[in-house]
Amino acid sequence: MTEGRGELRIHLGAAPGVGKTYAALNEARRRLDRGTDVVVGLVETHGRARTAALLEGLEVLPRLVLHHRDTELTELDVDAVLARAPEVCVVDELAHSCAPGSRHAKRWEDVEELLAAGIDVISTVNVQHLESLGDVVERITGVRQRETIPDAVVRAADQIELVDITPEALRRRMAHGNIYAPEKINASLAHYFRTGNLIALRELALLWVADQVDVALQRHRHDEGTNEVWEARERVVVAVTGGPESATVLRRAARIARRAGSADLLCVHVLRGDGLVGGGAGVGLRRLAEDVGASFHTVVGDDVPAALLDFARAANATQLVLGTSRRSRWARAVDPGIGARTIAASGSIDVHLVTHAEAGPAPRRRWSVPARRHAFGWPAAVLLPVLATVIGVVLRESVDLSTDVVLFFLATVVTAMIGGLAPALVAALGGGVLLNVFLTPPLYTLSISQPENAFAIGAMVVVALLVAAVVDRADRRAAQATTARAEATLLTSFARVVLSRSDPLPKLLERVREAFGLAAVALMERDRTEWEVTACTGEAPCRKPSEADVDVEIDEGVHLVGTGRTLTAPESALFATVSGQALLALRNRRMAAEATDAQRRADAAGLRTALLSAVGHDLRTPLTAIKAAAGSLRDPALPMSATDRAELLATVEESADRLTGLVDNLLDSSRLAAGGVTPVSAPIGLDEVVAAALAGGHVDVDRVAVEVAEDLPDVLADAGLAERVVANLVDNALRHGGDGSVAVRASAYADRVELRVVDAGPGVPRKARDRLFAPFQQLGDRRAATGVGLGLHVARGFTEAMGGTLDAEDTPGGGLTMVLALPAAPRAAVIV
Repeated sequence: MTEGRGELRIHLGAAPGVGKTYAALNEARRRLDRGTDVVVGLVETHGRARTAALLEGLEVLPRLVLHHRDTELTELDVDAVLARAPEVCVVDELAHSCAPGSRHAKRWEDVEELLAAGIDVISTVNVQHLESLGDVVERITGVRQRETIPDAVVRAADQIELVDITPEALRRRMAHGNIYAPEKINASLAHYFRTGNLIALRELALLWVADQVDVALQRHRHDEGTNEVWEARERVVVAVTGGPESATVLRRAARIARRAGSADLLCVHVLRGDGLVGGGAGVGLRRLAEDVGASFHTVVGDDVPAALLDFARAANATQLVLGTSRRSRWARAVDPGIGARTIAASGSIDVHLVTHAEAGPAPRRRWSVPARRHAFGWPAAVLLPVLATVIGVVLRESVDLSTDVVLFFLATVVTAMIGGLAPALVAALGGGVLLNVFLTPPLYTLSISQPENAFAIGAMVVVALLVAAVVDRADRRAAQATTARAEATLLTSFARVVLSRSDPLPKLLERVREAFGLAAVALMERDRTEWEVTACTGEAPCRKPSEADVDVEIDEGVHLVGTGRTLTAPESALFATVSGQALLALRNRRMAAEATDAQRRADAAGLRTALLSAVGHDLRTPLTAIKAAAGSLRDPALPMSATDRAELLATVEESADRLTGLVDNLLDSSRLAAGGVTPVSAPIGLDEVVAAALAGGHVDVDRVAVEVAEDLPDVLADAGLAERVVANLVDNALRHGGDGSVAVRASAYADRVELRVVDAGPGVPRKARDRLFAPFQQLGDRRAATGVGLGLHVARGFTEAMGGTLDAEDTPGGGLTMVLALPAAPRAAVIV
């Protein structure tokens, strides 16, 4: 046993059967050949001969036997491994949940105990068992993983080896019986082991491992204290301000990333520490970043160049893209700007400065304070210096000149805080004059006998300027914070309305009307030369955009208008932002209506076409039998015994019954197309349906092998329609599946029961499968073709009417398999 903590090596796979256990045992044998003390704590071979063969020559420890509810279960014997104290132990299926009564709830906890004892462990895990990917895997495969393992456990492994295999090779392994038992092959290939599922799971595994490699590189760089960029992978960082030039800079950076071999593109926006200045990166810019394939990030920092470079180095970026400065030449003479400072400190990171049309000088700031405070500022500019003068004159004998100067400074500061720059300058100049005339010798004259008096007046002016600047900045930040908070709250409420399931447009317009204090709000669209009101709220909405008090064009020919009052410039900007939400709500309404209408028309057309197809295809057999039997009975020249006559009469009666039942079903189908009735669904066993379909008389039952268990759950279906579906599927398989036999198998999966009609014929090309269910088609109307025609179209129409699905898939080894899936009937409650 090694000293300290043992090392964990994990073989990670995308799906069962890729060869994780095989790879783990190969690693164990390799270490054994090198003289390492290796034991097998627990390995699940799942009956795979090649995997079991690798156990030969390895020491396999006995398992711990547990009894639970009269069932004997086996688990990893942790105590036996600790007592044996090997250097390396193989423990399969790291995410496995231990049996009740085990030492730990999860097998990875057993492994943690072995690692803590200094034993190296070789284990396996599938990517679908990772906790963070559980919901993603469920959406891909439709199966919720019950056994999961925290990502941190796998990430903490000393070595992670990806065991990879192509989806096609894995499906071949499955079809050859190398993974699951034969009775599970068909259901597995049709569901979890579908090619699309395997491709998605493989991508998840590759990306997860690639992310781990990147994390390991970042950890190593951090441990080594490396700030230099290692160009192992091209990454481009583009800095945006949220200004008008941001879109240009972002698009340019996207072109740079593409030319660098599809490099990673990261869009970063730097916010000031207070979160107010530089907060203009809105939804549009984020959407543009997504459109060009960039990830959007926000960082906080008062030193923009330092924040950008810190982010770029942390991301191991190789290139940084900035927009050129909008500052004036005089401003750049004082401060070289963000671009120049970034280039100076960039080190090995390439910096691109992108020119743009918005690179002119930034607009000048206007110093201002709210009107209410401005009104109080002018009286303060007059009264406070006068008050300071009065105090100085009254207390002339007890205070000196320095105290008087402090009073005038205080008057200037208070005036600046109340009224801003202009009143503060008046207070400073007026206070200086009053100080010189009434309190500075020679008294009552404007002459200045001492230089320090002139300096005091100048100092008061400077103080006025500085305090006014601080007050102005504070007022601006407070106004920005108030506006940002109000806009964020408003936009959040609007977004919540748009994301509601019901039609959000009327409610959204009502929220807009209330938020902006308008009398009416309407969404208008131009129909040729006329304007139509698509949606409106409030009293007496206008009928044309020209009549509105506020009008925003949100799309070509689509306007959001409001009446009642004229909006201010900031309100108009916010109204324009909200208009995008209105357009989204309008499109959602249109898409929902179109989808509903298209689905309704498709359902009606499908059932109507199925009806016409069945009339021409399925009525022929019973009618032919009736006509032939009736003709034979009426022929006086045909000698016929009583037995023959009775057999023909029975044929007529049986065909008439079949014809009556079929006509009833077809009439029900036509009424379904009109939306008048629904199938009479009731619990019925698939074994009964298959038996009735094969007993119809027009199917060669000698070539059909039925493998339908009687203990399968019942399905909710219309017995007559289900019988016709199965009969059509079997008939088509016999006619187009070659001379071999046809297998009819059934299995339960989740809340559905599936019936498979399997033939071993030539099959159907993948591109031609979409035409299998088209009416009056046999893959180009070629009678010798391998496709099927009207029978499958009728079968799909009936199946969908019953709430089921009918699809085609490859038969492993060659051929075509038709999969009929019907909802399982709820099981009856057992009363104890």
